Formats: sequence, C-alpha cells, structure tokens
Amino acid sequence: MGAEVRGEGRGRLYVVATPIGNLGDITLRALEVLGSVDVIAAEDTRVTARLLARHEIRARTISYHARNAATRGPELLVRLAAGEDVALVTDAGTPAVSDPGADLVRAWAGEGGAVVPIPGASSAVAAVSATGIAGPRWTFEGFLPRSGRERRERLAAVAADDRGAVLFEAPGRLAATLRDLATSCGLERAAAVCRELTKLHEEIAVASLGDLADRAAAGGFDPRGEIVIVVGEQREAGPIAASQMDLSGAQAEVDRLVASGVARGDAARRVAAATRIPRRALYRVDS
Repeated sequence: MGAEVRGEGRGRLYVVATPIGNLGDITLRALEVLGSVDVIAAEDTRVTARLLARHEIRARTISYHARNAATRGPELLVRLAAGEDVALVTDAGTPAVSDPGADLVRAWAGEGGAVVPIPGASSAVAAVSATGIAGPRWTFEGFLPRSGRERRERLAAVAADDRGAVLFEAPGRLAATLRDLATSCGLERAAAVCRELTKLHEEIAVASLGDLADRAAAGGFDPRGEIVIVVGEQREAGPIAASQMDLSGAQAEVDRLVASGVARGDAARRVAAATRIPRRALYRVDS
C-alpha cells in the first residue's frame, strides 16, 4: 500500500468516500490511505476526527469546505505540487457528489496531477438497492433548486423521464418536495423516502408519491436526519390507466395535469407516453 500512496515528485489527491452513517462502513483501502497521507482535507475536521479516532488513525487534518475553498484550495494545490499526498473527505459519502471537492479535483487534474478515487458507501446506491423501484437505469438529481423556474424545469424533467430518479433533500423541505413531485409525476407513481440510512433510526418508506406527500404534510416523518428520495421508474401503463384511453379522456387528463400546475407541453408528453396517443393529437384537441 505504501508504494501506492507515496508518489514521486508531485503528490496524489485521494478522493476518499467515508461512511454515510455507520462508522463501520469504511473500506480497508480508505483506512490505509487516511493513515498514510501527509494531510487530510476535511469538510468538518470534528466529524472526521471521530472517524479517525474510531479506527485509531493519527493524521493531520485541515478544513476544506465551500466557505473557505477559495483560499484553502490554492494552499492544497501548493502542497500537492510540492509532493505531499492529500486525502479529500467530506462529512459523509463521496467528495464532489453533492458535497465540496469538485473544484479541487478539477484544478489538480487540470495541472496534470494524479487524482485517485477511493470508493465506498453511497446513500444513492443504498436507497436504490433497498427500495427496488428505480429500475436498471436511473438518474441522480441531487438537491433540487429551492424555487423558481429552474426548480420547475428540473421537476418537469424528472416527470418526463421514464427512468427512476434519486434526489437528496433536507428534512424541513421534504413535504414541499414530495408535494411538487406528486404534482409533476402523478400521484400514483411509485416512490420512496429513505431516512437516516445505515444509522440507528434508519427508515425506508415505499408507497405512491401521493401517499408519501400526504404523510409528510401530516408530520408523519421524523423532522431530522439525512433524506434520500427515490422516484420509481415509469411503468409501461403509466399512472393514468392500464386500459387504452380514448382521445377525449386523454385530453381530460392533460387538462387535469395542467390544472395541478404542470406545463401543458409536459402534460401532453406524459399522457401521450402513457396512452400511446400521439402528442400532436392531444394538442389538436386543445386548439
């Protein structure tokens, strides 16, 4: 392992995945790297200190996060250029995946430096594997924009995609996001709320988007912890009806979706996909 960690000339930047909750979910390779590098750049040094103490690793840590990246990033690049090996970690999961780190990775790679991924626990993959609804092909959306046109466009893209989707959300915004997803994707589309994965109070709730939105609105989820939302893949029949829908019924469904806040173009596209009625026919009825 020593030969892998100690580079000649310039240092290596190790992008190290850390546990998403349970401190036992760390790889042997990650422990070796953390114990061998010159410095660990941590999102929160206090969080990383607990992980290192658990595994009896003594290492130098410095903070690297979104608020100090502009000043700390160049310092880390100087260290790497001088031959020091740096391990980049965040509080949970993998750096640069909805967490700080992408700028540093991009900058060091842009200078021709070696970037070495050390994979590990992933809340997105854990949620997909534990719910069984995302399908074999799914998208990762991370955190949605909080409001405005960009949020509406991202929601419409999730709704229009037959593939499943994985999103991150904060507890305080869970009810609003589930409501918006139910409006965009349909009340009956399968979904899951995964909370506190790998931790003591782990919870995985699989139901329709409508039911999950109702539960969240009623305060049915603990308002603490990290949350992953899985939107299920769009089944062949879709959420409208298993039987063929006639043209007037399809147009009525388009109108219902539009009334709920979905853009008419997106509504027509979804109904067309579910009923096999050409989208242009739905537009002609509307004109």
